[in-house]
Amino acid sequence: MDAVKEKCGISREEALALMEQHIPQDNLRCHCLATEAIMRQLALRIGADADEWGIAGLLHDLDYVETKDEMQRHGLVTEAVLREKGVSDAITGAIKSHNAGNLGLQRSTQFEHALVAAECITGLVVATALVYPDKKLASVKASSIVKRMKQKEFARSVNRDHIKECELIGLPLEEFARLSLEAMCSISQQLGL
Repeated sequence: MDAVKEKCGISREEALALMEQHIPQDNLRCHCLATEAIMRQLALRIGADADEWGIAGLLHDLDYVETKDEMQRHGLVTEAVLREKGVSDAITGAIKSHNAGNLGLQRSTQFEHALVAAECITGLVVATALVYPDKKLASVKASSIVKRMKQKEFARSVNRDHIKECELIGLPLEEFARLSLEAMCSISQQLGL
């Protein structure tokens, strides 16, 4: 058994296959890959487990296609699928709590705050890249992401309060924006940006 599967209950390859099985849309797959990249960088930055955090990022929207019209189930279906596969409670708990508001939960751990901040900032980073003529992440500066955070009409569906939960894990917004952009740039070819 590989080390990742031993500690997380699932290998990265199995997690990727599961994500591809449950999420047919390329844009949602890219969102999950971007969230994984950010979560891995966050874990390295604060001394957490990069594999565990990365897998949570990769699988956090596993049930989105099934639950998008019933957000009070979003995360619960994923939890059931992952528990059946033996995935760790830490991962399933973080995934559930990224939808805490709809599930009547409170986020309390660094892992939980990191996941909701990471998955929300992906939309802001992508939207920022798309206003540039070349539509490439390489053209984006972290300061532009922070500036766009303040423009409520820009990427209006992005929850800014969730992004600001980065501060609850000890990262100022500017540093979090820079880390997130760098993480997403590292997989820009996969993201098509």
